[in-house]
Amino acid sequence: MEQQIRFCTTSDGVRIAFATVGQGPALVCPPGWVSHLELNWEHQPWRAFYERLARHHTVVLYDKHGTGLSDRDRTDFSLEAEVRGLETVIDHLRLNHLALFGLSQSGPIALAYAAKQPRRVTHLILYGTYARGGAISKDEFKASLLSLVRAHWGVGSKALADLFVPGADADTGAWLARFQRESATTEMAAQLLALVYQIEVADLLPRLRVPTLVIHRQRDRAMPFQLGRELAALIPNARLVPLEGNIHLPWLGHADSVLRATEEFLGEGEEAAAGAEAPAPGAPLTILFTDMEGSTALTQRLGDAQAQEVLRTHNAVVRDALKAHSGSEIKHTGDGIMASFASASRALECAIEIQRAFAQHNESNPDIPLRVRIGLNAGEPVAEEEDLFGTAVQLAARICAQAEPGEILAPIVVRELAAGKGFLLSDRGDVALRGFEDPVHLYEVSWRA
Repeated sequence: MEQQIRFCTTSDGVRIAFATVGQGPALVCPPGWVSHLELNWEHQPWRAFYERLARHHTVVLYDKHGTGLSDRDRTDFSLEAEVRGLETVIDHLRLNHLALFGLSQSGPIALAYAAKQPRRVTHLILYGTYARGGAISKDEFKASLLSLVRAHWGVGSKALADLFVPGADADTGAWLARFQRESATTEMAAQLLALVYQIEVADLLPRLRVPTLVIHRQRDRAMPFQLGRELAALIPNARLVPLEGNIHLPWLGHADSVLRATEEFLGEGEEAAAGAEAPAPGAPLTILFTDMEGSTALTQRLGDAQAQEVLRTHNAVVRDALKAHSGSEIKHTGDGIMASFASASRALECAIEIQRAFAQHNESNPDIPLRVRIGLNAGEPVAEEEDLFGTAVQLAARICAQAEPGEILAPIVVRELAAGKGFLLSDRGDVALRGFEDPVHLYEVSWRA
């Protein structure tokens, strides 16, 4: 994988460098104390960490104002300025729904954004971070560290490297010290370090309503474990995952444990959403269409009464499956049913159950086989008077029309949303669909046991 670096501009004219890598739902990772997109990408452990997250997500990274490839001149050192940078990147990419991964100093920024935009944030992961900067360490230690950074950035960067990665080998320590020095000037590094200790967001925590995972290494010297425990205690329904180790940076030490906890949590979000009775306005949905094979010919062959009986069988099968998998029937389309799901996994499970039910029906009724096409798509439809409209719905209908009787077809977005859930999908390649300018990459869902 290769990251793609681009630029956007804040409302007050600051150019922010950001990068994206991977495909799938957005996972936005604000930077910690200092950052440099190019130097980060050269560091193999860092790159491997984010490439793994990018297997199933579009990972979004950026350099904060004053560091890396972003504008280096900076005078506003405040929480509001940090949140403004994050907002700018999110708005530039037009991300209506995203997961946030806040680590170290970026944790409070992620918390502030989640409190401000709760409908946008689907998951909040907090690693090695805090809510009260004043509680990180004693005032004497903070003052001496800031003085060291200002007096000699080279020596200060080595001291911080030892704090972040105690016991690191010579190459890692040297790389981290060089990375810090090249990411920010002496005064910028000191000002941003002072900001770490000044930020306070504890008052926001009890009001958060975002699914939250708190990951913290128990012997972290840069951010003591009690800071993570405090976060988990104050955020409603947050889950705390304590990990062994004393290395502050998540991509070093036993990085796999951080990645596994994160991947598990992001995967659980679909199941939690599926249990909700109604998604929030503008929430992403998975749309499912069924379409009976040859319904007009069937009516001519069987007559209206018997054909209507076949249609009732179709409706009963589909509605039973919708009920079992938390689907919502939107409307009857004449030859099929349109439904919506808060979870792509539930939609796929429902589609598979429908096809298996019809296969069993056909074994018992070989003279009047009932075969259906099923198409799915995920997106943000427009809701109006208990109906759904928009591009997401139109594409789902076109995908259904593309399927052969007995098939389930889905685009790459559905595949990515349900990644790791055990579904078997075979690549059908790019397909031109009526009404859509660009080809759509489709997958056939395997349903036969």
